[in-house]
Amino acid sequence: MIDLRSDTVTKPTKEMRQAAFEAKVGDDVYGEDPTLLELEGTAAEKLGKEAAMFVPSGTQGNQIAVLTHCQPGQEIILEAESHIFYYEGASISAFAGVQPRTIAGNHGVMDPELVKSAIREDDIHMPETGLICLENTHNRAGGAIVPLDNMKEIYQIARANHVPIHLDGARLFNAAVATGIDVKAYAAQTDTVQFCLSKGLGAPVGSIIAGSNEFIKQARKWRKRLGGGLRQAGIIAAPGLVALNTMIDRLAEDHENARYLADGLQEVGGLSIGNNVDTNIVLVNTEGAGLTSHEFLDKLKQHKILGNSFGPNTIRLTTHFDVTCSEIRTVIEKAGLLTK
Repeated sequence: MIDLRSDTVTKPTKEMRQAAFEAKVGDDVYGEDPTLLELEGTAAEKLGKEAAMFVPSGTQGNQIAVLTHCQPGQEIILEAESHIFYYEGASISAFAGVQPRTIAGNHGVMDPELVKSAIREDDIHMPETGLICLENTHNRAGGAIVPLDNMKEIYQIARANHVPIHLDGARLFNAAVATGIDVKAYAAQTDTVQFCLSKGLGAPVGSIIAGSNEFIKQARKWRKRLGGGLRQAGIIAAPGLVALNTMIDRLAEDHENARYLADGLQEVGGLSIGNNVDTNIVLVNTEGAGLTSHEFLDKLKQHKILGNSFGPNTIRLTTHFDVTCSEIRTVIEKAGLLTK
């Protein structure tokens, strides 16, 4: 099966499995797991932040950020199709008691002036703006890279208004590799960052949230409240260390495969590419082939190819290290047969 549903389906490498087997462990709730402490220290250093904390998932990391930054009754500003707004079960409202204020972006990029105008005035009728959330790369925009200059503008606006910024950087290393910009430069335009170990980096589980020492101290309590306190977590932290130390540069291969896939599918009659392929996600429109996204995916599945529906006539195909260039060629060939 050629699985292009997501880069979350990657299997741990042999080195990751061996590292998990040999990991030194301790009780993380007591702060005694040496492997997890090494992972958190490595992650903080890579991002240029004072401290970092391992969390079981990116969604939990984002929610911990909102819970730590905000008070119930506040409002957070975020892009209208951001993952936090679109795919996290309204947990910012269910858990943190905050309401979202969405801004329609351009390929996931918010206009700084619109962000500025969305920050609430000091008025008894209005909620206070508690947080601004960015997403880089942007999932629903097809893995689009939010330009560093855009992040800088929004960060300056946020600081001038005393509003913190959280970055959902689930695929932030994809942006760094694609642009050649150090990940620290992106992280510097934020107060807190979350990134996933279990997507393109290939670890079997886990994400990192990073920020100041004081922020992480408060965030640990929220992680405990949410049931995320871990015990001998070195077994799952060890693959994460392997991911950070060995899997970042190879993300460029995923980007090359995604462009190859997009170029090939663009030549298939009835199909069109719906995004600028910045990183490892390709959005394919099937309307010209007279097929809905689900119909096209069903046909692909008959050829042992998996993808995700991203709308009535749009599918998402995501490259990762378990998909080879040869398999990408097979996908292009089979798609060509389906539209004839």
